[in-house]
Amino acid sequence: MEFTAKQIAQFVQGSIEGNENETINTFARIEEAPKGAISFLASEKYAHHLQTTAASIVLIDENITADRPAETTFIRVKNARDCVARLLQLYESMKPKPQGIDTLAFVSPKAKIGQNVYIGAFAYIGDGVEIGDGTQIHPHATIMNNTHIGQNAIVYPNATVYHNCRIGNNVILHAGCVIGADGFGFAPNEETHEYDKIPQIGIVTIEDNVEVGANTCIDRSTMGSTYIRKGVKLDNLVQIAHNNDIGEHTVMSAQVGIAGSTKVGSWCMFGGQVGISGHITIGDHVWLGAQSGVPSSLESNQQLIGTPPMEQRPYFRSQAIFQRLPDMYRQLNALQKEIEELKKNRD
Repeated sequence: MEFTAKQIAQFVQGSIEGNENETINTFARIEEAPKGAISFLASEKYAHHLQTTAASIVLIDENITADRPAETTFIRVKNARDCVARLLQLYESMKPKPQGIDTLAFVSPKAKIGQNVYIGAFAYIGDGVEIGDGTQIHPHATIMNNTHIGQNAIVYPNATVYHNCRIGNNVILHAGCVIGADGFGFAPNEETHEYDKIPQIGIVTIEDNVEVGANTCIDRSTMGSTYIRKGVKLDNLVQIAHNNDIGEHTVMSAQVGIAGSTKVGSWCMFGGQVGISGHITIGDHVWLGAQSGVPSSLESNQQLIGTPPMEQRPYFRSQAIFQRLPDMYRQLNALQKEIEELKKNRD
């Protein structure tokens, strides 16, 4: 697919500097873009790459002052990053989508398959499964009995959705993720000195427009449902335990772990390796920095970091003091010795 500078400028509502008929057929980073590629510049820190880039078109923020290479066309916009995102979405939407059921896939005769659905080789579709129109089930994916998947969802290879789960429209499940495995429920048995398994008879409900990263796990509830509300975005290797309720449009980076029966509000942002205790409530619009540990409930509209989490400015001040502790300890010992000497001399 080829696009001209004029077409792109009209789509992103930008102004052209250079050849409006310049064409591109791919995207690339500015430092490695070849001829025929479009790139972007959203920070003057990277403006020096303009001297060496071969990109045919560069989206550039209006407030950046930079000389345009003779063979490069600029499209000036208010926010180049946002415009690139919109162009990538357009590009992705224009790709042809696979359709049809591969002869090597297993589809139960008791399953209900919508129109324009793709089911790849060696995928498994169990009894009572319902798959909505336009959904793609890629090779080796497993959809177990009585699960419902909405329209235009994508289930990538080796993703597994356990029985009875509910997956909404436009959901993306990346490779290797597991939806609906048993929650971690065990009770110690004093007679056998073993742990008795507590059956997990609930389900997982994933609402519309959710994306779940590769090898992320969302456990089914003991009873009722674990909920992932609409618009949630989960990175790779995230663990959502049983009976959790993750609020709308919350995003989590890799290796976040949330213990069971925790409610997370809407529009929260959790950095990598954040750990959250069970049976607590996190309010709306809570931002947690990477590796924060949360042992108790948090109110809405906070930006926190650390274990236990605190506001960013006190946290970084505390870290600065922590680095000075060895020197402070030596100074304290020296002062203590001086005080003891003064006491001796006084006596």
